[in-house]
Amino acid sequence: MKRHPLSVAFMERLVFAHRPQVLLLGLLVTLLLGWQAAQLRPATSFEKMIPLGHPYIRTLLEHRDDLANLGNSLRIAVAVREGDIFSPAYLETLRQIHDELFYLPGVERAALRSLWSASVRWTEVTEEGFDGGTVIPDDYDGSPQSLEALRDNLLKSGQIGRLVANDFRSSIVEVPLLDRYPDPDDPGRLRPLDYREFSHQLEARIRDKYQAQDPNLSIHIVGFAKKVGDLIDGLIEVAGFFVAAVLVTLALLYAFTRCIRGSLAVLLTTLMAVLWQLGLLHLLGFGLDPYSMLVPFLVFAIGISHGVQKINGIAIEALSAADVLLASRRAFRQLFRPGMVALLSDAVGFLTLLLIDIGVIRELAIGASLGVAVIILSNLIVLPVVVSYIGIGAGALRRCRAYATREHPLWRRCSAFATPRVAALSLGLAVLALLGGLWYGQRLQIGDLDQGAPELRPDSRYNRDNAFIIEHYSTSSDVLVVMVRTPPEGCASHAALSAMDELGWRLQNTEGVQSALSMATLSKQVIKGMNEGSLKWEALSRNPDVLNHSIARAEGLYNADCSLAPLLVFLEDHRAATLARAVAVVEAFDAERGSPQLRFLLAAGNAGIEAATNQVIAAAERSMLLAVYAAVIAMCLLTFRSLAATACVILPLVLTSVLGNALMAALGIGVKVATLPVIALGVGIGVDYGIYIYSRLESYLRQGLALREAYYLTLKSTGRAVLFTGVCLAIGVATWIFSAIKFQADMGLMLTFMFLWNMLGALWLLPALACFLIRRPPPGAARASGVHVDVVAERRAQAGQPPGLGD
Repeated sequence: MKRHPLSVAFMERLVFAHRPQVLLLGLLVTLLLGWQAAQLRPATSFEKMIPLGHPYIRTLLEHRDDLANLGNSLRIAVAVREGDIFSPAYLETLRQIHDELFYLPGVERAALRSLWSASVRWTEVTEEGFDGGTVIPDDYDGSPQSLEALRDNLLKSGQIGRLVANDFRSSIVEVPLLDRYPDPDDPGRLRPLDYREFSHQLEARIRDKYQAQDPNLSIHIVGFAKKVGDLIDGLIEVAGFFVAAVLVTLALLYAFTRCIRGSLAVLLTTLMAVLWQLGLLHLLGFGLDPYSMLVPFLVFAIGISHGVQKINGIAIEALSAADVLLASRRAFRQLFRPGMVALLSDAVGFLTLLLIDIGVIRELAIGASLGVAVIILSNLIVLPVVVSYIGIGAGALRRCRAYATREHPLWRRCSAFATPRVAALSLGLAVLALLGGLWYGQRLQIGDLDQGAPELRPDSRYNRDNAFIIEHYSTSSDVLVVMVRTPPEGCASHAALSAMDELGWRLQNTEGVQSALSMATLSKQVIKGMNEGSLKWEALSRNPDVLNHSIARAEGLYNADCSLAPLLVFLEDHRAATLARAVAVVEAFDAERGSPQLRFLLAAGNAGIEAATNQVIAAAERSMLLAVYAAVIAMCLLTFRSLAATACVILPLVLTSVLGNALMAALGIGVKVATLPVIALGVGIGVDYGIYIYSRLESYLRQGLALREAYYLTLKSTGRAVLFTGVCLAIGVATWIFSAIKFQADMGLMLTFMFLWNMLGALWLLPALACFLIRRPPPGAARASGVHVDVVAERRAQAGQPPGLGD
């Protein structure tokens, strides 16, 4: 009796009745999308990396024009190896660097700051009142007298530790950036900032140029744009890993099939799927960013997984079929349904990443889902058609026949996983592993756990530059900006300034905060100066005229109509715990002191954006994982129509997820933009193993075989392909561990673990669960035409054909 749905039979007839048309269509699509893929370029943007829907980010974007672009800027430290900055040569080089940066496309020129900026001033109190001027004297000429004046001005400017290093051996150029800037070729059009090109210009026109001119000079660059530029540069290295993965996979495929034609067919159709996916990305207007670079690897991995199942199924069918065309049709009919279910589960699982309101993750979700869709066409349809023409090598068939007819001690021992005693022991070990994973996984944290840029190696140039700035300056590059909002002309009121001052005091006494700066800070200093520098007067005055005069020199710390005043909080680092403590203080203060006329809003600055991202990830992590499992469970229920069968497939995935979280906690890997997708993708890809194994196991059980014998035959066929696929894919992604980009190394490590553990879970835990959950077939179903089906199945297995292939 036929067991296949009408749709599978219809698809088989449709595909194999039009084989030339299928191949021609595949070729035409490959040429079209290949041309599109060739135009794909690395691209990212500031907005794609942040959660635009989060209240912090909406507030930031609403007031971006009032904040001097505090969300996206660079700090460039120009240092000397010997001596100090008080030399004509150093100051001339600093001036040239300032001018060079001024003309770089994408720089917000009005807000560019260095010692040469007119906005960097000094102020002092004299017997005649206030005196001040630019830090570099107007009559500066490089003479010893002007250099001494510069030193005095710096000591009076309050810029020591901020714009000038504490040891006077370097100074900072602050470079705010525009995400879009007027196109030099078409001033009426705004061009998005190309972070890779901008990073290369910084290297060529700033670091390399001036360090080559003066060996005593060293330049250190930190900021979002430089970090992203370095990450995009790492894509070239990742492309090399992809080539290595392809070569390793080809070698392993040949070792598995011993058929060069079949190995090349699997590899080429999988690469075709990767090409289609990249072409579709370009057609949709997407580019490749450091995070979506994961997607071609995933498409390749999933395609190889299903391709191995196809070529293995065709080889088995070829043992009893009259020709390779019939073998391909039988394999298509047998594997199309589980393959389609597995791929649809992958696609739905990937689409759950759309729940996360971060552009790069959503693009990754769309790219991965497109990749799964094209695998349905390339590996489930085109591959069997290709093999129906090129065939399977005679040597490979002889090897397959010998493999099918002989006893396999390893698989025979592994089939004991389906016996009650071993299954009980296996389930006991699994429960212990689950409990241990849940206990240790509680240490898993959200966000970054290291200083600098955890996406890069600790010894990377960017992190060395960041460590230099942290070591030599009092203010770090991790800045949380609190936006104090008042009615127009209200930010200079005593109520607003006193509240700012109190919040600044609370933050300065919070663990992980270096210092805080606001209008209130400068107002108190000016009032003290107005009273002969007496410390008794370092307080906020209630006289409005005094307050207005005191904030006159607080440039950059309030907007044009004095309705918004940023409070800058300099943090020791941007670890998740540090951000959470600072944010909690601000939110508690706003709840206590805030009113419609005075609000303390979060957040700007790189630390503010990081805090918003952490909150989005923390909120989405559980819901996303639940959505992934809900989608996969729904697909399994629709396919197997059995709660027990669904549990057999899903529970090993749950164990893998729990152990994966424990592994991340043990390795000090936080849940963040780079790692969150791996958690979902591990579930989506891992379900493939269980679906293929259970589908084959179910077909044998329907023939009346005992569970252990059915599982033994499953291991001889599908289990062998699953084992090969898990090892092959793990080796392919393990190459990422050597990447210079740390988050890709973390991804490689996590995916290697998930590929291997999901494979082991399907081979070890699934039969143990089936032993207790799957009901035995009724006695009447165990006989066919008066002959016991176990005997029939054994005879067919000895003849080299799995039971029921001709049904």
